[in-house]
Amino acid sequence: MIELIRTNDLVLIGFAESLLAGAEIPVLVADNHISVMEGMIGAFPRRLLVPEDHARQARRILVDAGLAHELRDAHHR
Repeated sequence: MIELIRTNDLVLIGFAESLLAGAEIPVLVADNHISVMEGMIGAFPRRLLVPEDHARQARRILVDAGLAHELRDAHHR
């Protein structure tokens, strides 16, 4: 899995997840459970992950949606 976005912004995660799901790209939002346990204070960001073979297409979709500034460096895993 490749991490594309790491953020505390629930709206951003939801938007990105929706875009990718609409393009039939498998997506996993990691760290949801730890965020719930910490009381939603935002200390632990959520991570948006996609399978490696979908990463290029997912990045293109997110860039086209204006989220290029939110994307993690391609070398972060």
